[in-house]
Amino acid sequence: MVLENKQTTVAYRCPHCGAGVLSAVGLFQLSSHMVRLKCSCGESEMTVVYQKDGTVRFTVPCIFCPNPHHFSINSSVFFGKDLFALPCPYSDVNVGLIGEINHVKAELSRGELQLMELLEKSGGSLESMHGEEVFHDPQVLEIVTYVLRELDEEGKIHCRCPEGEEGDYEVEILEDSIRVTCKKCGAAKSLPSDSVIAANDFLYTDSLELE
Repeated sequence: MVLENKQTTVAYRCPHCGAGVLSAVGLFQLSSHMVRLKCSCGESEMTVVYQKDGTVRFTVPCIFCPNPHHFSINSSVFFGKDLFALPCPYSDVNVGLIGEINHVKAELSRGELQLMELLEKSGGSLESMHGEEVFHDPQVLEIVTYVLRELDEEGKIHCRCPEGEEGDYEVEILEDSIRVTCKKCGAAKSLPSDSVIAANDFLYTDSLELE
């Protein structure tokens, strides 16, 4: 069976440290779990959720507003555009980006210049503003998330929940790992995602125990 490998890149700018944070997101990964993209400073995260009606829902931190913004777009737009921007409704500055990685990186750079101009005009500053943090080889992400999806569908992910109540899991994309957590009991497991070798080893996993 040939599985279609749809993939795109998502990004946002951390309102705490100013870093542009981006990562590849694949169809298998998105359709199985909520995706959490966290800044390495630990102060912000972007969430991406695939809905049953075929839309993709985002919660995106905003560098200007105290609360994150919520967006929903069609999955065909999510996977089909070279660049699609999610703007802050109050400042008209793009807070989230989706698309081909080079287009996303170019728009992040353009957005940083725009932000610096706004800060300069307003007399503000963001001293720790810096460039992009790129997480993970997309091939590694696809291997790990594909295996997670298969294990989940076969009921081979186990946590501390009673039998029959398991299955409500979320995935967090961290700097050097992918963390799977049960939202009910809090049991979790971190999977290495810093090399294709580690991901290929995970292909032979028969079950996953969350602790």
